[in-house]
Amino acid sequence: MYSRSHQWYWSYEYSDYIDNTGETIAFDSFMIPTEDLIPGQFRLLEVDNRIILPIHTHIRFISTSADVIHSFAVPSLGIKIDALPGRLNAVSTYVEREGVFYGQCSELCGVFHFGMPIVIEAVKIENYLEWLNSQLD
Repeated sequence: MYSRSHQWYWSYEYSDYIDNTGETIAFDSFMIPTEDLIPGQFRLLEVDNRIILPIHTHIRFISTSADVIHSFAVPSLGIKIDALPGRLNAVSTYVEREGVFYGQCSELCGVFHFGMPIVIEAVKIENYLEWLNSQLD
């Protein structure tokens, strides 16, 4: 899993998987504005594109930044890694249960720092493979 920070959003790439056109699975993730939230979603924490990960699998995050220093932090998974321009940084995790895990940039990276939430959805391997197939089509 590769993450790249930008002011004021995250970009993710699943670099282990390549679709029929030779492209990797990649997408941007932006905070959902308060006025667009549906009941039950968390203000300032929900995103339009979640990271989907399989449970019971060792995951390695590689992080960098496109602009200023950011910090990719998901405390409930024990992840906190600095994202530095021009540098790669790595951390590993192992998710033991299904669920939705919230985090955010924990570096004071500028005026819209609050707008960089992270949402990881951990699912069973079967559900992960379904999601993966839908991304590769």
